[in-house]
Amino acid sequence: MPPPDPLITVSAEILSGSPVFTGTRMPVKALFGYIEAGEPIAEFLEDFPNVTREHAIAVLEMALRAAISEASDVAAE
Repeated sequence: MPPPDPLITVSAEILSGSPVFTGTRMPVKALFGYIEAGEPIAEFLEDFPNVTREHAIAVLEMALRAAISEASDVAAE
């Protein structure tokens, strides 16, 4: 099953505007918290079954692209 488009939703009506995985009330920052703590993505997915593996991976890939783009912009200055 492909991840939703857009991957992330921001709405004042959902968790006071915190970015969430589209179609859920799960904050995106929770995934990064798990990674920062050294937890495997499998544990995150087990704890939050409303987020699919494909959706979580797509969000991580989006973050990677953003980080690379920002680093490239800084290097070009």
